[in-house]
Amino acid sequence: MKVMVFYLMPYAYLDQGVKDKYRSAWIVLPNTYFDPVKGHALYNRYLDELELCDELGFDGVCVNEHHQTAYGMMPSPVVTASALARSIKKGRIAILGNAFCLRENPLTLAEEHAMIDVITGGRLISGFVRGVGSEYFSLGQNPVYSLERHQEAHDLVVRAWTEPGPFAFEGKHYHFEYVNLWPRPFQQPHPPIWCPSMGSLETIEWAAHPDRKYVYLQNFSPRVAVGKYLNLYREIAQQRYGYEATSDRIGYGAPVYLATTDQQAIDEARPHIESLFNVFLPKFSEMMFYPPGYMSPESLLNVMKLKKANAGGVKIEALIERGIIFCGSPATVRAQITEAHADLGFQEFLCMLQFGTMPAELSVKNIRLFADEVLPALQALNVSDYRGFELPKQAAE
Repeated sequence: MKVMVFYLMPYAYLDQGVKDKYRSAWIVLPNTYFDPVKGHALYNRYLDELELCDELGFDGVCVNEHHQTAYGMMPSPVVTASALARSIKKGRIAILGNAFCLRENPLTLAEEHAMIDVITGGRLISGFVRGVGSEYFSLGQNPVYSLERHQEAHDLVVRAWTEPGPFAFEGKHYHFEYVNLWPRPFQQPHPPIWCPSMGSLETIEWAAHPDRKYVYLQNFSPRVAVGKYLNLYREIAQQRYGYEATSDRIGYGAPVYLATTDQQAIDEARPHIESLFNVFLPKFSEMMFYPPGYMSPESLLNVMKLKKANAGGVKIEALIERGIIFCGSPATVRAQITEAHADLGFQEFLCMLQFGTMPAELSVKNIRLFADEVLPALQALNVSDYRGFELPKQAAE
């Protein structure tokens, strides 16, 4: 198994009382709560911690995109990935992801990704995401066109990465007389493309298509729900497209915290993981997370059921019980993740080792303990440790 570290880069100094004053830490939270001096320290601290992960043998580091929120201070993950491109010496750098479809000019992102891929000698992973619903409010985009813009931007960028230029591109949303990317990516035909998703059926079908077979990722979800969506990817691949989706196409991400004993881990993680789920993450209505037209009614119902229990008032014990986070002693966490792997068969695991308000001393302790006591065991897991997938009876008939 490949094990990477995923960071949101939250504004860890956020006044936790904002939950009582504002509907959400997204969009409507005044930016006067952001102190640039503290932000300077946080950015550099987070970069230091990701560089430490590379030194300790993780397979890579991951960054992502969110706008107008204290939840994650990376409106441009390209900036973060660029800052890491020279300092991450061994591991991969995954941008999970960039919402190409939110831009009027996706070729700019295509150029920037190609630059990072060349600088790193071919260690970039590009995550194609549509962006959660609130991003459409932030950037003034109509969510009704989200899926078709996403697919068209993808086609434009992949052609730009792979086809000799110049050539013209004429789509419904994007029009370019000259597509002639300089530089071209280092990896051929292009950097690996991954597809993180909340569970939209349309996204799963698109990612599993034989023309793509992209790594499909689930995170921040109960283990039962994660299994449902990962197996839906396998089911669609087998039933609709006629091939078996291998475990290297399956990814899973979750917050992880370790300490000497289970109780110590719970006590130390509690305020920080509960701040993530109760203050940083909740959005005040479906309009913010699932704006009208963003996904089909079927997908909307499924995702709302999945996310309903993460709307606030969450306790760490419930997060552990439902398999949304892994927390405990090294032995406990090794067992938790090993069992999840045997059940779900993911070969890409993304661990979030800093979350919410967690201070540097706890983050670094968590990183080092995970690297020493858990990482080698997980990296040794392979497909032979997976119990396997069987089609549901109704699908197999």
